[in-house]
Amino acid sequence: MQPYELSLTEAADAIRARQLSPVELADSVLERIAQTEPHLHAYATVTAERTRRAAREGEHDIAAGRYRGPLHGIPMGVKDLIDVAGVATTAGSRVRADHRAQTDSTVAARLTRAGAVLLGKTHTHEFAYGLTTPQTRNAWDTGRVAGGSSGGSAVAVAAGMATFALGTDTGGSIRVPSALNGVVGLKPTYGLLPRHGVTSLSWSLDHVGPITRTVEDAALVLTALAGHDPRDPASLTAPAIDYRPPAAVDLKGLRIGVPRNYYFDHIAPEIEAAVRHAIDQLQALGARLVEVEIPMTRYVQATQWGLMVPEATAYHADTLRTVPELYEADVRILLEAGELMTAGDYLRAQRSRTLMRQEWARMLEDVDLIAAPTVPATAVRVGQETITWADGSVEGVSDAYVRLSAPANITGVPSLSLPVGHDTAGLPIGMQLLGRPLEESVLLRVGHAYEQTQPVRDLARAT
Repeated sequence: MQPYELSLTEAADAIRARQLSPVELADSVLERIAQTEPHLHAYATVTAERTRRAAREGEHDIAAGRYRGPLHGIPMGVKDLIDVAGVATTAGSRVRADHRAQTDSTVAARLTRAGAVLLGKTHTHEFAYGLTTPQTRNAWDTGRVAGGSSGGSAVAVAAGMATFALGTDTGGSIRVPSALNGVVGLKPTYGLLPRHGVTSLSWSLDHVGPITRTVEDAALVLTALAGHDPRDPASLTAPAIDYRPPAAVDLKGLRIGVPRNYYFDHIAPEIEAAVRHAIDQLQALGARLVEVEIPMTRYVQATQWGLMVPEATAYHADTLRTVPELYEADVRILLEAGELMTAGDYLRAQRSRTLMRQEWARMLEDVDLIAAPTVPATAVRVGQETITWADGSVEGVSDAYVRLSAPANITGVPSLSLPVGHDTAGLPIGMQLLGRPLEESVLLRVGHAYEQTQPVRDLARAT
């Protein structure tokens, strides 16, 4: 096994035991990037010299007894919305082509403090306003979409071009590409991870979170990143904890909600079969399955768009007027559409969100978490615009991909996506676990227990 193939946990254990050096790991991942990046286009910028310098510093510190913890010496990719001092943050747009960050975002600073090593900035759909990341190709099939908007981060992790990565999630942008590329993606509770220094799409829906190869890896990154930051008005003051899940796989006593509506409507049969099989595995580990009714489902799409579109348009108001030609057409049209929405539309969406949060809180009194598909379809072909379901109905690709992930953004509850198999075309299938606010530890425990019953996953080999 080459160092780039190691999970974060495996690499951290090897570094701590002095069986692997940060320099060896960084060199291996950079070589993997050189081999694979021309086919997958996961990175907007690769900071190879900076990477090697930081790896040498990490190796020196560890040898001197200044080991900082499990992220020390671990190479990471950072989505090109997240500021790192001295590195461009273009947000995937010509609008920001000349922007270079002067200071670190809070999350980048915390990862640096933990000893993580920057590999570069990963591609995003322009300003995170899309679900495909058109610059990037799927790690399992280059003729398929990567998913978005954190497509570059998910593909980098899936293909061994980063040991872990950061993404952002406004309507599913961590979980969708994670599901489509066969990796783990965590959207934490709203406000748990600070967003200072992160380019916004929609203030009231934006989240930052990790993309990793295993659930335990996600827990390690979350532990390093969580904590209050007064520079983010939404930042929570939750106490710092260690999110690493227990080794035991016994889930006895846990109540897992299985939706009887919404999440299994209009999805591919292979996805339904794989997710229900995974849920059965959780039951075999001792969990009790409880059918639940997802509330207010008819309002999900209207609420998501009613919040996101006007907030995005407000953020881009100046540049939309001064340099509209620098936006890609799909994003410019959405931003211009936001100018047509009224204050009443936005206030009704806010009211709907408040009611939805209340109803979800009531539902989650009866179960500890919910298990459901992450996306209704595996990765579609590049250029495909719609999905036709068995009943003849037609749905836009972006609408389909956001449909099952948006409720967690509207309500702010944590959601963890993890791989649960492949379809007959060899494309990954994802299941998401949704829980109560600030109960990431429950999702991580359940996801980790499921992983322990499965064979070790291989890296993607794109064709």
